[in-house]
Amino acid sequence: MRPTAKSLILDLLSVAGGLAFPVRKLTVACALFDISENSVRVTLVRLSAAGLIEAAGRGAYRLGESAVEFASEVSSWRTAETRVRPWNGDYVAVHGGAPVSDRVGRKRGQRALQMLGFRELTRGLSVRPDNLEGGVESVRARLHTLGLESEASVFRASAFDPALEAHARDLWDGKELAASYKRSRARLAAWLERAPGLELDVQAREAFLLGGSAIRQLVYDPLLPAPLVDVDERRAFVESVRKMDKAGRAIWKRFLGLGLGSAVPSTVQLTDENPPPGGWIQ
Repeated sequence: MRPTAKSLILDLLSVAGGLAFPVRKLTVACALFDISENSVRVTLVRLSAAGLIEAAGRGAYRLGESAVEFASEVSSWRTAETRVRPWNGDYVAVHGGAPVSDRVGRKRGQRALQMLGFRELTRGLSVRPDNLEGGVESVRARLHTLGLESEASVFRASAFDPALEAHARDLWDGKELAASYKRSRARLAAWLERAPGLELDVQAREAFLLGGSAIRQLVYDPLLPAPLVDVDERRAFVESVRKMDKAGRAIWKRFLGLGLGSAVPSTVQLTDENPPPGGWIQ
């Protein structure tokens, strides 16, 4: 699915690493997806008014302060495997949150939970395995950075009765996750093999879409421990995405004529209107 002017601009500013990004380069990138220059300029004004981007000199923008932490969290997919520790069977649990009347706050909270792999165990109580480095304290901080409401309680949970423990382990489909790693890895490998025969603009467009989809898959991956998922399959998939990222970085550097810190944009929009997994790439 083609990106919008908003998603593409935020992606490019995110991968620019805080450096100023010329509007003319944003226009060139958006034109690749048939987005007009007028749409680019209108979107820049709206994003600036929302505080998601800010002017960085004449004719250039960078990511705004309100979006930097979220962008950093999204880009952490590269080091995700280093943040996983052996699982002792405990869970991190989240209970409560913003009132029902606060639709924006609740949407942010749900997005935060989804990005860190939480699933609803019972009504109002979401859990994930406590297998991430830093434990509950680190997960709590990341959740709040991603938008979890301050009213929510984040704590360690353990010693479930057998029925509840079985239900908790069934919240994630480990077999399907492993199969999705294999499918995505094969898709990336096939594209990398045929990419040299494509025109540069086609390479750039397809690298954005395919690489963005793979990165989004990693951003939303629950990073489950063994035995809930095949960890080796996940690691192989992460390595394939790194290869795609490297290839895309080189392609977009040539296409834009501008050195970027990473040129396979994440395609993850930094807004409160994001739909849940399955429709975040707009």
